[in-house]
Amino acid sequence: MSIHNQTLLNNAGILQLEGASVVIVYTEWNDFIVNELVAGAERTLDEYKVGHKKLVVPGSFELPFACRQIWEQSKGTGSQPSAIIAFGCVIRGETPHFDYVCKAVTDGILQLNMELPVPVIFGILTVNNQEQATDRLGGAHGHKGEEGALTALKMISFQRQLSKSYL
Repeated sequence: MSIHNQTLLNNAGILQLEGASVVIVYTEWNDFIVNELVAGAERTLDEYKVGHKKLVVPGSFELPFACRQIWEQSKGTGSQPSAIIAFGCVIRGETPHFDYVCKAVTDGILQLNMELPVPVIFGILTVNNQEQATDRLGGAHGHKGEEGALTALKMISFQRQLSKSYL
């Protein structure tokens, strides 16, 4: 695991998760990598007994739309997610397609975080090759699926603590 992300794994700040739920949106593209990201997130959410649902989309470019639709479709139902995690993997190829997809999905997730009342966690690997992706599935760079789930839980806790302190 990278020394740069060890603080993220400190779970001391994860409080007030009663009734929390998470939606995981993930891509079919590069599924041999993305499925392990999802599995890592599910292990972590299960450990904290946080309910979750999964929805799949074709590729990373579609993730922001799917996250927005999940929120819009759940509004007013009483079953809105406490957080949404978007998982995908974009591997650099020989054309500029990589740059366009990475920028679009990054900008889209950022925009959702500015507009939606729940956090949307960026779990998209943007890597140069398959080896870099697998290094992020429990190798030298940690497990980005587990980290994505921990980030969601910390943001749910943050939001709940913030609302209590300003009431």
